[in-house]
Amino acid sequence: MAYQALYRVWRPQSFIDVVGQQHVTKTLQNALLHQKISHAYLFSGPRGTGKTSAAKILAKAVNCERSPVVEPCNECDACIGITDGSIPDVIEIDAASNNGVEEIRDIRDKVKYSPNVVEYKVYIIDEVHMLSIGAFNALLKTLEEPPKHVIFILATTEPHKIPLTIISRCQRFDFKRITAMDIVGRMSHIATESGVNFEENALTIIARAAEGGMRDALSLLDQAISFSQDRVTVDDALTVTGAVSQGYLNTLAKAILERDVTTGLGALEELLFQGKDPARFAEDFILYFRDMLLYQTAPNLEESLERVMLDDDFKELAERTQPGQIYQYIDVLNQAGQEMKFTNHARIYLEVSIVKLCQMEAPVSASSPEVNDLMKKINLLEKEVEQLKANGVKVQAEPAAQAAKKPIRAKKGFRAPTGKIQEVLRTATKEDLNLIKSRWGDMVETLNQRQMRSQSALLNDAEPVAATNGSFVLKFKYDIHCQMAMENQAFTSAIASILEELTGNSYAAIGIPEDQWMSIREDFIRNSKTEDGDSSSGDQEEDSLLTEAEKLVGMDLIELND
Repeated sequence: MAYQALYRVWRPQSFIDVVGQQHVTKTLQNALLHQKISHAYLFSGPRGTGKTSAAKILAKAVNCERSPVVEPCNECDACIGITDGSIPDVIEIDAASNNGVEEIRDIRDKVKYSPNVVEYKVYIIDEVHMLSIGAFNALLKTLEEPPKHVIFILATTEPHKIPLTIISRCQRFDFKRITAMDIVGRMSHIATESGVNFEENALTIIARAAEGGMRDALSLLDQAISFSQDRVTVDDALTVTGAVSQGYLNTLAKAILERDVTTGLGALEELLFQGKDPARFAEDFILYFRDMLLYQTAPNLEESLERVMLDDDFKELAERTQPGQIYQYIDVLNQAGQEMKFTNHARIYLEVSIVKLCQMEAPVSASSPEVNDLMKKINLLEKEVEQLKANGVKVQAEPAAQAAKKPIRAKKGFRAPTGKIQEVLRTATKEDLNLIKSRWGDMVETLNQRQMRSQSALLNDAEPVAATNGSFVLKFKYDIHCQMAMENQAFTSAIASILEELTGNSYAAIGIPEDQWMSIREDFIRNSKTEDGDSSSGDQEEDSLLTEAEKLVGMDLIELND
């Protein structure tokens, strides 16, 4: 193969090349120097942190012709042979595909034979947690008391799946996730040695997307190099990793802080138009506010930041945003992220959450100027009351107390115009309703073509339910969608004009949430039944039929026709 991936070309060949695992490499080097090598090791930790590489380096170090050494020389025949895999005494086994009892029994039978070329026969068993229970049992005795010329190195990402009887027979080393700073340093060295031009911030984005794995980071860097032209830029890194630009996150956070719904939805619409996943965006936004909270409480711990880079816009927003607001933002976004997992309309949940964040009231801080002014006024009033009492004036506090107990009315949600809707129902015809429904899909598509995608998304769960000459009733599943649509004059005018172009008739939309529609419709049917019942004996017969039908199927499934 002419080309090899970066993580293969730059695989560590010495302990010094294993990034971010000094607690492991230092211990192994001391053991090598003092010739205190154990017969069995267990390397555990996340993927791409250097477990298998460290195992091969250890195999080279114990068999190096210059041993005892703290680093393999990588020049002698033993080191070169182990590196290229030509020495049969270092055996790598993938337990994911060789997990049966027979494979382990084969090892147990061959382990007693002396090595052919080097001093130690080394068995490296990768993903050892995939072995079956029978295979583990077959390995037990051999692992506990192998011949003096044999070393076992077990590697796993899930040590909790390994029996304790196996773990207790090994020296265990836990590999940790590599910090973003260490990953950036290693990638910078590799890119420089490979002659690749890059922006420093691009490597930072890749390192944070790798989530502590060096192999993942080098794979993403390989993709970014292939995607870029002559230089790996921040935009290349964002495209390859699927992350959201810091500028968009700052814009959205500023819109939420300033309660600017239009700007917030516009920025979100542009992001989704670029193909960003709504669930991934919600996760990025949660990490953004998490980093903002950490920056407010511990600004010196820059390495603990998961998502953001400390630019001027982020610092300004962090100064203006209260911690209480950040708690609310994270709760709303986390709830939206949970709901996105169980729906086919993740975009709607994300849009609703952005609107909710923009409309959220900021919590009042105890140290805010408004609270300080209020406390000063309260103290002044208390002093005046004490002076009045001292002068013999009787102060009655009961009315004020009663006023304080008066419940505060909560803000009402969207209320549909009942009178207009009942007027439509009195003169509604099926011809008008069918005409609107037949062109409804064309109308939504026309809205999208007119660059009103974020507004047309409100119609995903909306449908016309009644129509007459000049107006129609539009039922929404959610109150918030109904309110946003009906309060947007440009949006309702666009619907009316497009329908007029498509149908030749002028229709004005009257919005109503689903729960209110059911109530108004039922009341209208009952009133119509009462009025018709007083007209004639024939109508009384129809009324009795309507009553029987109501008993059988309920009013919701009954449709009255002239």
